[in-house]
Amino acid sequence: MVRSVVFDIGETLVSDDRYWGSWADWLGVSRHTMSALVGAVTALGSDNAEALRMIRPGIDLQAAYRDRENAGRGEYLDDTDLYPDVRDGLQALRDMGLRVCIAGNQTAKVGELLRGLRLPADAIATSAEWGVAKPDIAFFDRVIKLADAPPRETLYVGDHPVNDVIPAKAAGLVTCLIRRGPWGLLWGDDPAVPADLRISGLADLPALLELTGRSPDALGEEK
Repeated sequence: MVRSVVFDIGETLVSDDRYWGSWADWLGVSRHTMSALVGAVTALGSDNAEALRMIRPGIDLQAAYRDRENAGRGEYLDDTDLYPDVRDGLQALRDMGLRVCIAGNQTAKVGELLRGLRLPADAIATSAEWGVAKPDIAFFDRVIKLADAPPRETLYVGDHPVNDVIPAKAAGLVTCLIRRGPWGLLWGDDPAVPADLRISGLADLPALLELTGRSPDALGEEK
């Protein structure tokens, strides 16, 4: 039985529009240009930070983060950055008696901001807080501990095949690919992506888990 559900953050729960828009403004390019470059590196299967390096070759990303914070233009999240289905979707899973957690590749500040939003989640953590990032298998070892359930009783939901689905499955977790954001839409229906479940929004998940009885074997049959 699936007893815990752990969610990725960017383009799973939170839209990256503000994130990429703020980088475009900081680097002095149009938001359209930034969006196009992010799309290009996405299609190539590259790290999305490559879009920033295309605009400013040799950029020190850690130094740039610090400069933005010092200038009062650092990372920021509020309820408007959440996808509209997030609060109701997370609450519906908790109402089913499931443990709900959030863990993704983000800075420590994003972790603080997310906790400040008081989402209906039992635990929230980021890669910077853990000192290890996806797709490293050690990240998913931490996910399993956060979920407080065996791997085959833990469902990991994310939008990125390489960062989310493939390493989570390698760690023994049940996996779900959400079809939104550039990565989720590009690869959402690719049969080569070994997701146990595919959803278009969080509202799909409670009914799907009820339909399959939350059984990992049944989930594996649901594509």
